[in-house]
Amino acid sequence: MSQRRQFTINVEPHVAEIGDTELLFQPEVMGDEFLDAYEDLQETQKRLGVDVNDLAGVEPEKLRLIVASLRVFLARLMLPDSADEFLAWDVVKAGKVVDSYPTEEEAEARAAKLKDAAVRVGGMRLPDRVLVQLLEWAVELYGGGSRPTTSSTGSAAASPPPGTRGRAVSRSKGSTRTGGR
Repeated sequence: MSQRRQFTINVEPHVAEIGDTELLFQPEVMGDEFLDAYEDLQETQKRLGVDVNDLAGVEPEKLRLIVASLRVFLARLMLPDSADEFLAWDVVKAGKVVDSYPTEEEAEARAAKLKDAAVRVGGMRLPDRVLVQLLEWAVELYGGGSRPTTSSTGSAAASPPPGTRGRAVSRSKGSTRTGGR
């Protein structure tokens, strides 16, 4: 007897609402796309010796690099227009933004032509806590292990823990044995 099963592919973008701005994320991301982006993010964290869940006390330059890596990771999962709004590379000279570019390479090329210019991550200004929340949300959406990617209206309910429920019985006070008769 043959079996038939239908699989759904999301076609509506996931939406992150931040104030009055909506950032649109890809409806589906193939496993290797997500894994490549996530691996790059983890490699930067490892190289810098920084845990994004504990940013207190991190040197400012390392923090800048971590924020840039978070933004790059998230932008790789966004639709192009949202990525452009969210992430830009600023050329900074004497503390002021001279130009902004969509890629780090373009910004580096411009900064090299200016004396004492540097490249900094720019784009949509957000508190670090919001960047970390976006990171957690994106990981849940695209790399959530047994949690399937869901529609943009919400996340799948968590699966119950493995094993059967309601079968453990205490035989006597202090006993750790379980089971029936």
